[in-house]
Amino acid sequence: MGGIRIAAPADVDAIRSIYAPIVRDTHVSFEIEPPSAEEIRRRIESAPVPWLVREESEIVGFASAGPFRPRPAYRWTAEASVYVAESARRRGAGRELGAAILDALRSAGYHTAVGVVALPNAASEGLLQALGYRRVGVLREAGFKLGRWWDVALWQCDLEA
Repeated sequence: MGGIRIAAPADVDAIRSIYAPIVRDTHVSFEIEPPSAEEIRRRIESAPVPWLVREESEIVGFASAGPFRPRPAYRWTAEASVYVAESARRRGAGRELGAAILDALRSAGYHTAVGVVALPNAASEGLLQALGYRRVGVLREAGFKLGRWWDVALWQCDLEA
């Protein structure tokens, strides 16, 4: 069994086990505390497009998308995210998940996808570039975590191209 599929309620713990160390130990996510299983379940249920998981013998990654900003004029722009377990990185799971979430956004009628990358993060920037995003700007010292300020790169993908 393997491949990309829509996340199910039973996947919440696996998703949390991938995401929690990223939140807790790195600057990659600007969350400070790992979300609870209940919060992840809420996010999955309220997402405008289904969350996706990459499954091998176990879940090794997930992708999600949500509103870029809350104001109505932004309703056709989504922020997409991909997270892969450390043990499964550099094997194509991120690229598969990224392509699949972009396809889901296209199918839902979105015009643009945005990627937000806390710098430095060469792996995420390389992934976004491979998926057809282009870097459109940098917000200097946009977030404070782990005792320091972090810059954030903004990447954009035209979903109608």
